[in-house]
Amino acid sequence: MVSETLVLSTPEEVSSRINLREGETKLGERVQTIKSLDELKDCSARFVLLGIPEDTGVIANQGVAGASTAWEPALKALLNTQENTFLKGEDLLVLGHFHFPPSADEQQENLYNQVSYIDDQVFPILENIFRAGKVPIVIGGGHNNAYPIIKAFSNASAQKVHVLNIDAHADLRPTLGRHSGNGFSYAIQDGFLDRYGVFGLQQNYVTAYMQAYMQQNKRIQYRFYEDLLLQGDIQRSWLSFIEDFGEPLGLEIDLDAIQNVLSSATSPSGFSVAEIRRILLAPQKTFAYLHLAEGAVELADGRRSPLTAKLIAYLVSDFIKGQQAL
Repeated sequence: MVSETLVLSTPEEVSSRINLREGETKLGERVQTIKSLDELKDCSARFVLLGIPEDTGVIANQGVAGASTAWEPALKALLNTQENTFLKGEDLLVLGHFHFPPSADEQQENLYNQVSYIDDQVFPILENIFRAGKVPIVIGGGHNNAYPIIKAFSNASAQKVHVLNIDAHADLRPTLGRHSGNGFSYAIQDGFLDRYGVFGLQQNYVTAYMQAYMQQNKRIQYRFYEDLLLQGDIQRSWLSFIEDFGEPLGLEIDLDAIQNVLSSATSPSGFSVAEIRRILLAPQKTFAYLHLAEGAVELADGRRSPLTAKLIAYLVSDFIKGQQAL
């Protein structure tokens, strides 16, 4: 199945987002694009950038819409990053983005069905990327998109996979209809996800049901943010937490885990930007993918922060640098 909603990036579209300066080379001047998915395997770029700008999963989870607004400005910020010895545009393929119009019917059952439709569109594209031996970097969108990414990762690997999630929430709500709060529940239930680690989980957001579920499932590991605050050294705690996770291994980052970053669940308490950047720049693990979820430039309630786009560009470039250093 080939997605009917994927919009491939073209050289002309990429160029239109670049602010050219004489004597400088921007990353966007060197990134790669393709005309069809058949060209994936022959493309020399190791990393593949893909946008899933949608809010349906967030709305279905009764969150504040706005995750759909991050992709375009984040892409522009990344393309206008300087190319130099630290980061080469030719290492990145800008594949494109999905186009999912907002749902006209926000009845709960329809929203669940729409998220399942998004799953079905996203999954085959990610599977193609994984089978081509590439490392997808996915910019959301809601965290519901973790499920089709993990499904594709598992199918391409022909085994259950492991995933680390830096998140204030476990996203392990019951499997009673697809939304942004149960992507990992479905991945476990459907046999795609083996070991699942949540780093920075905040006690204020853990339901009694979720706490009991995590305690009973020995394949789920978690480190509460409150414990990390008492321990003090975030980098050391992270390295200790991930030590026993083998490959194949995926990395999820929900931007609501970072203090004051605009998202559907913006929080005044969380990791600093520097702490997350340090994790990406010195990962100690090879990751098969990176998924940056829930970030927003503008929320439906009127809150705005253009800095989210630049933050995402930092995280993407840090991830590439860290993985290339291994």
